[in-house]
Amino acid sequence: MNQRQAFTELKQKKKLPKHPLYKPVPLRFRTIFISDIHLGTSGCQAKRLLEFLKATESDKLYLVGDIVDGWQLKRRWYWHQTHNDVVQVVLKKARKGTKVIFVPGNHDESVRQFIGLDFGGIKIRDELVHKTADGRRLLVLHGDRFDGVIACAKWLAYVGDSLYTMILKFNQYYNNWRARVGLPYWSLSQYLKLKVKNAVSYITSFEQALADEARKQGLDGVICGHIHKPEIRDIDGILYCNDGDWVESLSALVEEPSGELRLVDWHEIMLRWEQAQLKEEEVNEDELCMQPA
Repeated sequence: MNQRQAFTELKQKKKLPKHPLYKPVPLRFRTIFISDIHLGTSGCQAKRLLEFLKATESDKLYLVGDIVDGWQLKRRWYWHQTHNDVVQVVLKKARKGTKVIFVPGNHDESVRQFIGLDFGGIKIRDELVHKTADGRRLLVLHGDRFDGVIACAKWLAYVGDSLYTMILKFNQYYNNWRARVGLPYWSLSQYLKLKVKNAVSYITSFEQALADEARKQGLDGVICGHIHKPEIRDIDGILYCNDGDWVESLSALVEEPSGELRLVDWHEIMLRWEQAQLKEEEVNEDELCMQPA
């Protein structure tokens, strides 16, 4: 049996030790924007977010609000170990040189009392302008102050949040069943949003209001979260970007080194990362097989 055959056999048996030169290579972006993680809720997809964070690197990481769900934590304490792990990974990124900017949302509004301060290498800001590599200036904010329900009837927002939590709980059980039978993840709440006429109208009004604010400030576009609907589109000459969430869509907005902005999700990133690791393993396999017996 030659070394390559032995290598393949060990690999199939999952007993092959990592080659000394092997190191998982994360996918590199200039900037990553994520929001609406909702740590502290059972609907938070913290395990998948951890995989995403470990598979990516960036010069800047924007946390665009609703990172921790203070509303839900006030009702019932829930904090899984994976939620703590997410916090630790973000702090580690900040220590290793990633510029982390936290823009609080309505669910973590208690953090707004610390706007302008830095904690553990994380800058807390209300809103700010991000300049892309190709020179575009984009307003970054959570977006809740442009939500008529939040602004005018906060009690109604709390009621809606409770109903939303119930839907997410059902969605969790339903997707556990789908996973057992080999079906992909599917979001009931997103399906309902797109089917209910009033919800579609609400989303359109929200997007228009954010685009108008960017125009008023003389900027090229806006990046926000809040409504859990990932989107990139032009609104009357203003670039509107919503990075989605980590409850339903498992999405993020990324900026490539060229300045190009695009949406990615957990499925795409994990597929690309696994493909990158396979290429690394092939290099290591060739190096190992070239060593003298």
